[in-house]
Amino acid sequence: MDAVTKKKHDAALPADILVETQPAGARPTRAEAEAAVRTLIAYAGDDPAREGLVDTPRRVVAAYDELFGGYHVSAVDVLDRTFSEIGTYDDLVLVRDIPFYSHCEHHVMPFVGRAHVAYLPVERVVGLSKIARLIDVYARRMQTQEHLNSQIITAIDEVLKPRGVAVMLEAEHTCMSLRGVEKPGAKTITSQFTGLFRDDPAEQARFITLVRSPPR
Repeated sequence: MDAVTKKKHDAALPADILVETQPAGARPTRAEAEAAVRTLIAYAGDDPAREGLVDTPRRVVAAYDELFGGYHVSAVDVLDRTFSEIGTYDDLVLVRDIPFYSHCEHHVMPFVGRAHVAYLPVERVVGLSKIARLIDVYARRMQTQEHLNSQIITAIDEVLKPRGVAVMLEAEHTCMSLRGVEKPGAKTITSQFTGLFRDDPAEQARFITLVRSPPR
């Protein structure tokens, strides 16, 4: 799209899709973050000054920069580039079994799983790797699986304007498998549909069948 059309299009997008998401309030310094990690180590019952732990605060903060990098990426930037050379193709595009990891916002413990994403394009498609990148934008934040599912589908729906979107997430939550009820192997499945996928049960069934069909 030309610059004027793009500006109008972007102006209509929800703020959490268009811009980077920053945590509320002033961001602590790296030194303050490392001090917080030392406090947690001491609270757990160990000595943050012993040899094996002395560099742990630095490593933990560096890991946070990577694990929660999604706060500093705009979803619209990820989906911005599309391709129109698709001939007469007008059926669904499905990318399934996309691995992802995120962190439960209630305990800051990982949940790990697979995402399945389909959409019905209108004249243009987005690069397949962009779908995986979009999942990372939202997964690399403190999340609930339900909200993650909603953010992914809303971004695709709002930015690409397809005839419909389908998103299914399957994940194991370590806050349930390693603590609390301690039920390893339990999976949480969420799904959401827009457009034709929402309005036509046959399209929902086709999406689920394709997702569940065994790999060849």
